[in-house]
Amino acid sequence: MQLTENLSSKGTIQNHKMHYEIFEPQENLKEWVKCYWNLESDFENTPLKNTIVPDGTMKLIFHYGDTYKHHPNNKESIILPNCFLIGQLTKPYVVEPLGVTGSFVVRFQPSGFLPFTNISIKEIQNTAVPIEELFGKEGVKIGNQILNANATSERIALIETFLLERLTEKNVIDNIVKSTVDIIIEANGQFSVNELSEQNNINRRQLTRKFSSTIGLSPKQLIKTLRIQNTLKTLLTKEITSLTDLAYENEYFDQAHFIKDFKEFTGLTPKEFYGDDLKMSMIFDSED
Repeated sequence: MQLTENLSSKGTIQNHKMHYEIFEPQENLKEWVKCYWNLESDFENTPLKNTIVPDGTMKLIFHYGDTYKHHPNNKESIILPNCFLIGQLTKPYVVEPLGVTGSFVVRFQPSGFLPFTNISIKEIQNTAVPIEELFGKEGVKIGNQILNANATSERIALIETFLLERLTEKNVIDNIVKSTVDIIIEANGQFSVNELSEQNNINRRQLTRKFSSTIGLSPKQLIKTLRIQNTLKTLLTKEITSLTDLAYENEYFDQAHFIKDFKEFTGLTPKEFYGDDLKMSMIFDSED
């Protein structure tokens, strides 16, 4: 998936169904915010169901178009708020458009949301948290401002002002967690928890506790998540001739282990996923 570079954004990707753009945050927010992206699509051109695959980040989502419905299983459905945070995902998150899509998303770094909240990061896994529960009246206010904004540039200016006003303590992120996350990202998830513990001279249990409170995932969960994301990019950008080769290229022990993890995170086998409609999760990670 190639990006067309332009002056205002990191990339613009278009296909016959969706139009979305990816934007960089200003320099003094890059430690916390990975990117912003904007997605627009007519109802007729949006897949009936989209699968958001875990990617190791939390996101503030503002539906200035019509909202979406979430399907936690085959029997239930929940109408999502117009403005909410989606916690760390550990399983596929299936959503369905209820009309025209207009969505502005703030994608945080893996530990980037921690300075902006007092809630337990770990307890909101796989959960949509309305913005008023996060920020009270100020959350309602910024939500309405972003929903009523006329352009993506205006939405970015609004949210950056909002976040910078709340960024009071920059030292809240544990240095061990931050350096460990950097190692995992650089290695595309191809690292073991034991190796990470040894490298940081910290026992595995302590490292897991620090990760859970800071990121909302254990080191093992983040490693598996980033490995799957790297595998998905390979599926979408390279000609794949063998699932066995794909598994070994991404350092899975064997093909059975690879297929098990793949289905856990996407809800599909690699064969079912390959050639299917663009998954929403790939929008989140396509700027890398």
